[in-house]
Amino acid sequence: MLCAWLSVAPLALAQGDDAAADDPIVQLAQAGKDLKQIQAALDSADTPDTLKTLSDRALAVQRDADAARNALQPQLEQVDARVAQLGEVAEGTTEARDITAQRKALNQQRSDLASAIARAKLLAGDAKQVGADIEKMRVTQFSEDLARKVNSPLSPSLWKQFAVHVPADYSRLVVLYRLGETAARKAIAEHGWGAPLTGLALALLMFFPLRLWLRAVGRRYAASERAPDGRLRRSGLAVWLLAVGTLLPGFAAVVLVAALDSIGAIPPRLEQLALHFQVATFVAAFISALSACLLVPKRPSWRLLSLDDSAAWRLRKYAWGAAGLTFLSILLVEINRASRTSEITTVAVDGLIAITYMALIVAILVSLARLHRRQTDEAQAKLDAQVDAGAKQPKAPVRKSGWIVLARLAGHVVVAAAVIATLLGYLNLALFVAQQLVWGAVVLLAASLLLKFADDLSLWLLSPTSRVGKSIVLTTGLNDAKVEQAGVLLSAVLRIGVILLAVLALTAPFGNLNAFFGAMDSLSNGLTIGTTTLKPSSVLYAVLAFLVVWAVMQAFQNWLTNTYLPKTDLDAGARNSISTVTRYLGIIAAVLWGLTALGIGFEKLALVVSALSVGIGFGLQAITQNFVSGLILLAERPVKIGDWVKLGDQEGDIKRISVRSTEIQVGDKSTLIVPNSELITKTIRNMTMGNAQGRIQIQFAVPLSTDVAAVRQILLDCYSEHVGVLAEPAPSVFIDSIANGQVAINSFAYVSGPRAVYGVRSDLYFTMLQKFAAAHIALSSPTDIHLVRDPAAPQE
Repeated sequence: MLCAWLSVAPLALAQGDDAAADDPIVQLAQAGKDLKQIQAALDSADTPDTLKTLSDRALAVQRDADAARNALQPQLEQVDARVAQLGEVAEGTTEARDITAQRKALNQQRSDLASAIARAKLLAGDAKQVGADIEKMRVTQFSEDLARKVNSPLSPSLWKQFAVHVPADYSRLVVLYRLGETAARKAIAEHGWGAPLTGLALALLMFFPLRLWLRAVGRRYAASERAPDGRLRRSGLAVWLLAVGTLLPGFAAVVLVAALDSIGAIPPRLEQLALHFQVATFVAAFISALSACLLVPKRPSWRLLSLDDSAAWRLRKYAWGAAGLTFLSILLVEINRASRTSEITTVAVDGLIAITYMALIVAILVSLARLHRRQTDEAQAKLDAQVDAGAKQPKAPVRKSGWIVLARLAGHVVVAAAVIATLLGYLNLALFVAQQLVWGAVVLLAASLLLKFADDLSLWLLSPTSRVGKSIVLTTGLNDAKVEQAGVLLSAVLRIGVILLAVLALTAPFGNLNAFFGAMDSLSNGLTIGTTTLKPSSVLYAVLAFLVVWAVMQAFQNWLTNTYLPKTDLDAGARNSISTVTRYLGIIAAVLWGLTALGIGFEKLALVVSALSVGIGFGLQAITQNFVSGLILLAERPVKIGDWVKLGDQEGDIKRISVRSTEIQVGDKSTLIVPNSELITKTIRNMTMGNAQGRIQIQFAVPLSTDVAAVRQILLDCYSEHVGVLAEPAPSVFIDSIANGQVAINSFAYVSGPRAVYGVRSDLYFTMLQKFAAAHIALSSPTDIHLVRDPAAPQE
C-alpha cells in the first residue's frame, strides 16, 4: 500500500497543481505579481528587445486578467440565481436556521466573486496602461536611434577607427565560431550524426525535389481543363507558387535548426542567431517566390504585371539580389550582436548594408526608367503607324503603367533622402529608409496579388455556373443575380481583410504590434450596451444562425410551393397565401433565432417592441395598416390571384398579393400596385369571385317598320354560331321600348369569363352588321337637328 501511495502521490500533486493553476483566483494573484515585476523592471529597460519582452509580458497579464474575469462572471451569475431563488425574507417571519446559514454563505460567496471581478478589471486596466507606457518608451528610443548621428561612411576617420578595431572584433567572431563548433562537436560525439544528417536530408528534400515537383503540379493543373475558367487560373497559380516557394524553404530551415537543437548542438548564445536564420529564410524565400509568381519570365502568358520579357528577366535578377541582401543583412546584424563587436564595426556594417541597398534600388529604378521609355516609344510608334496608314481617327496610344511612374517617383525621392542621410552620418535613418522601401514594395506587390486572387476566388466560388453556386440556387431558391451579389460581397470582405493585413505588415517594422493585439483582445471581450455584451463571436454565431434558419425555411417554402401544394386541390390564390405566410413566418423565426443567439432574450425584445409601439402608432400608421390589411387579404381571401377586379376606373388581373401591397396587371400589360388598405376599406368589384362567366350586352335601335322577328333571329344565329358564346345560359333578345318611331333592341349572351367579353363582342358586331346589310335591315341613326335662321329682309 505504501508503494502504491508513493506511485500515485506525484500524479495527485501534479493534478492539484494544475487545478490550482486553472483557478481564476490563483491566476489573478499570479498576474498581479507579474505586473509588479514588470513595473519594477521598466526603470532598467534600455534596449528595444527588453522593452519588447516587457510589452509581451504586460499583454499576457492583461489577457490573464480578462480570462479570470470571464471565468468568474458565470460563477457570479449562478450565485445571483441561487440568491434569487431564496427570495426576500417576509416581514415579521423568521427563516429556518439552515436557510439563514445558506443565505449567509451565498452572500459571502457573492461578495468574494464581485471583489475578484473588480480586481480583475482593475488589473487589466493597469496592464493596458503599462503596455501604453512601454510603447511610448519604445517610440522614444526608436526616434533617438534614427536621429543618432555618426561619422559618415565616406569619411576616412571612420575607416581608420574601423581598422583599429578589426583585430579585436575578428577575435570576438572567432570566439563565437569556436563556441558553436565546440557545442556541435560535443553534441555529435554524444548523440551521433543521425539527427543532423536526417535534418539536412529532409531540408534538402523539401528545398529542391519537393518544391520543384509541387510547382510543376500547380502549373499542370492550371493548364488543364479541370482548372476553373476565367482569371482564377492565373491568380490561383500565382498564389500557389507563392505559398510553395515561401513555405518549403522556410520549413527546410526550421527542420535543419530543429535537428541541431534536438541534440543540443546550438549553444544558448546562438539561439537567437538560429531563430533569425529561420526568419531570414522565410523572408528571402517570400521575396524570391513573389517575384517568380508575378514576373514569370519563362511564361509571358501567365504574367500578371504589364512587362515585356527583357524587363521581367532583369527585375527577376534584382529580386534575387534583394532576397539575398535581406537574408545577409538579417544574419549580419544578429552575428554582430551575438559576437558583441565594437560600436564602430556596427556602424561600418550598417553603412555597407545601407549603401548596398541604395545601389540595388538605383539599379531597379534604372530598369523601370528603361521600361517606361520603351513602352512610350512603342506606343508612339503604333500611333505613327496608324497615321501613316491614313486612319481618320487613330486609336489612342496604349496607356502607360501607372505603378511604374509611382514606383520611379517614390524611389527617386527615397534614394535621394537616404543618400543625403548617409553622407550626413545618419546611418540608422538611411538603413531604415532603404529597408522600408524594399519591404514596402514587397508588401504592396503581395497585397495586389492577394486582392486579385480574393476577387477572382469569390466571383468564381459564388458564380451561378459553379458547383457551389448551383447548390446555393437549388437549396435556397435564390436567383442568379442574388448569388452573384453574394460573391461581390464576399470579395469585398476578403479584400478588406487583405488591406488590413497589408497595413499591419507595413507598420510592423516601426515597432511591436502588442498595442494592436491588446485592442483586438478588448474587442474580443465584447462591447457592453446596458446589460447586454456584444462579442464578435456572438455576432458571428447570430449571423450564422440567422442564415441557417432562413435557408432551411426557404428550402421548406420551395418544397411547399413547387412540390406539395400543386398536388392539392387548392387554387392558385390559396397556394399563394400559404406560401407567403410561410415565407414571413420563416423570416420572423430566423430573426428571433438570431437575436437569441446574440444573447437578446424575448423579454428584452418585448421591451424594445413596446418602446417602438408609440413610434409605430404615430409615424408608421400607413405601413401598419397595409400590413394588417395584407394579413386579412391572405386569411379571408376576398380577392385572390387570378381574379378579375375593378377598382375605380382601373380593372385587371391580380398577379401577386403580399403583406403590404397587391399587384394588378391592367389591360395594357402595365402593373398597378395598390396598397392593401385600399382593397379593404374601399369598394372593389370582383368580376370572377362568385361566377367566372362573363356577360355580353348588345343594344341598338331599328325603325318601326323593320321586321323585328328577323332581327331577333339574326341575333340568335350570330350568338349560336360563335364558338365563344356559351349555350347555357342561353342567349336572349328583348325589346326595351318603342318610342319616336324606333324599336329599342337589347340582347344578352354569356362567355367563359369576363376577359373574353371584349373580343367576343367585337366579333359579334362584325357578324351582325354583315347579316343586317345582307337582309337589307337598316339601323336607326340619331337625329341631327340643325337650326338655321333666315337672314333679315333688307329695309326699304
